[in-house]
Amino acid sequence: MIRHWVDLHGACVLEAGCGVGAYSSQIGRRYSSCVEAFDIEFERVREARRDTPHAVVAAAEAVPYRSNLFDLVISNEVIEHVQDDRAAVREMVRVLRPGGRLVLFCPNRWYPVEQHGWYWRGEYRFGNIPLINYLPDRWRDRLVPHVRTYTARRLRRLFDGLPVRIVHHSRIFGGYDNIIYRHPHAGRWLRDLLYLAERTPLRVLALSHLLVVEKLDERAPAP
Repeated sequence: MIRHWVDLHGACVLEAGCGVGAYSSQIGRRYSSCVEAFDIEFERVREARRDTPHAVVAAAEAVPYRSNLFDLVISNEVIEHVQDDRAAVREMVRVLRPGGRLVLFCPNRWYPVEQHGWYWRGEYRFGNIPLINYLPDRWRDRLVPHVRTYTARRLRRLFDGLPVRIVHHSRIFGGYDNIIYRHPHAGRWLRDLLYLAERTPLRVLALSHLLVVEKLDERAPAP
């Protein structure tokens, strides 16, 4: 999906919130790109450095790179966890060069299952909880205060006033690898069926948003 929207060959790439560097390592190996990465957790950055030597510890709201540098910024299921998602988006746009693109994945509010666990009577309970995101905000945010989820409007509003244009916005279902591992035939059938649903109105129930934005050249003369 990333390759569909960005030419990775020779691109200067930043993985924002890299974790152990899954994306940055593969892009570096396959495309010989200039790859940088950061994450807020030191242990994960240390592991990411095995394949991405320049990975650094940093917060998404204060990215330690100069402006107008990267051809691509990848943000995979990260902004829902940061302290200030608006500031994080602003930083990702800042470090893009004009014409560069941000490919962003984040949770869809209308996916029927919350996958980050929940809090009940002050105790965190891990697990997939159905329908919790369908509650009004005041109740949903008390049960799941540690992670955001996004409607299409809420996600797009993060970019209000920034020098970008939206290239693509869709919703996608997951890979469901764990289900396929336990039930290979049924799991693949389920995954293929859900991928077909992405082309129908049922995509409103998909797992994640896929948003691609392109940075505009603010110095360009108005048409």
